[in-house]
Amino acid sequence: MSELFTRFKLKSVELRNRIAVPPMCQYMATDGLSNDWHLAHYTSIARGGAGLVIVEATAVSPEGRISPGCLGLWSDEQAEGLAQIASAIKKAGAVPGIQIAHAGRKASANRPWEGDDHIPANDPRSWETISPSPVAFGGDLDKTPREMSIVDIKRVCADFAAAAKRARDAGFKWLELHFAHGYLAQSFFSTHANKRTDEYGGSLENRSRFLLETLAAVRSVWPENLPLTARFGVIEYDGRDEETLAESIEVTKQLRKNGLDMLSVSVGFSTPDANIPWAPAFLAPIAEKVRNEADLPVSSAWGFSTPQLAEHAIANKQLDLVMIGRPHLANPHWPYFAAKELGVDKPSWVLPAPYAHWLERYRT
Repeated sequence: MSELFTRFKLKSVELRNRIAVPPMCQYMATDGLSNDWHLAHYTSIARGGAGLVIVEATAVSPEGRISPGCLGLWSDEQAEGLAQIASAIKKAGAVPGIQIAHAGRKASANRPWEGDDHIPANDPRSWETISPSPVAFGGDLDKTPREMSIVDIKRVCADFAAAAKRARDAGFKWLELHFAHGYLAQSFFSTHANKRTDEYGGSLENRSRFLLETLAAVRSVWPENLPLTARFGVIEYDGRDEETLAESIEVTKQLRKNGLDMLSVSVGFSTPDANIPWAPAFLAPIAEKVRNEADLPVSSAWGFSTPQLAEHAIANKQLDLVMIGRPHLANPHWPYFAAKELGVDKPSWVLPAPYAHWLERYRT
C-alpha cells in the first residue's frame, strides 16, 4: 500500500490522500477579484485527485498584493467570487484551502512575465510599500518601503483577521497564513529586513511578536475545529543556517502553543544573496527536523515532483503532506499518474468517472 495515498486527518478535516496543491499565484485578478480563469483553474486541479487544494496568496488589503493581478479578500465582493471557487473544489472531492497574505516590501511589483520588478513610482498602478524597517529587498525589487508604525502593525493584524473571517464564511475549510518568502511576516522575523529597536525588533522574542499577534487575531475568528496552518521560511541559506533554523524551531513551538495546527516548511527568501542548494526534495531533512523538534505536523514543497520522492517523504515520516505544485500545472491529474507509478491497485479511483471510464477501459 502506498503511504502517499493514505488518508490524513487534521482537526475535523479529512483528506483523501497526502497530496496537496500549494498556493501558486496566477496573477490574473482585477482589483483583487477572481474570474473565470481562477474558477476553471482550481476546479480542474481539484478534479485531478489531490486531497487538498490551497488557493493562491490572497491579499488581506490592497497594499498587501504582490502585483495588481493578485487576488484579494478585503471586501465582501471578493469573498463572493472565492466562495464559488471553494464550492467547486469541494464538489470535486478535495478540501478547499486558501492562503492569506501581505507582501510587505515585495508588493507593488509587475507580474513575473512582465518584469517581476517594482512598478515605477510614477506609474498609476504603483502603491506605497510597507515593512518593519525602511530597507529595500534589493535586486529588481529596489523600492524602499515605509517603516510601519505601531498603528500600521495593529491594522494589518486586524486585516488578517477580517480576511480569515471572510474565508471562513466563503466555505474554506483550511487556512494558511503566509509567513514566508520575504513577505511581511517573514520580514519581521528576518534580521535582513528588520532593523527595529522597539518591541518588534532585535531579540527573537520581539521579531516573533508580529507572527504571534497575527496568529492570535486569526485564531479568534477561525473555527477551532478547522485547520489553521502557516507557511514559514525556516532557513535562508545565507551563512547563518544553523542559527536561523534553531530560531525558527523556537518560533514554531510558540506558534503551536498558540493554536497553529501545521507548518508548511519553506525558505525565507529575505535576501537576493541567498545561496539556495536547489535539488530534489532538498527541504525534506529540514522539514523532518522541524516536525520532530517542534512536535507539529509539517508539509513542504520545492522538489517533490516525482511520485517516488513524494512517497519516500511520507513513508519515512519526513512530511505529513507533500505539496505538489508545478507538476499539477503540467498535469492536473498528477495523482493518477503517481498512483500508477507507485503500483496502487485500480488507480482510476482518483479520477472523475468520465475520465476513468475511458482511460481504464482503453489502455492502449
